[in-house]
Amino acid sequence: MPKLKTKSSAKKRFRLTARGKVKMPQAGKRHGMIKRTNSQIRKQRGTTIMSKQDSKIVKSYMPYNLRGWDGKSKKRSYKSR
Repeated sequence: MPKLKTKSSAKKRFRLTARGKVKMPQAGKRHGMIKRTNSQIRKQRGTTIMSKQDSKIVKSYMPYNLRGWDGKSKKRSYKSR
């Protein structure tokens, strides 16, 4: 069987946690921040866990589980065994 390709857009936007959940940046913080409340802006910091239904789709885009990928270097970073 041929190797499966990973979607480049998915590997740039999503990471997998140790338990296999998909971690993603918060949505809705690109523009229009004047009309948002301060508490809403504060709650949208950092990352969030994707819903189970959507994470199933994203996992199909990343067949080789990019958990050890740091995004900057071409090498994979593994924990010492």
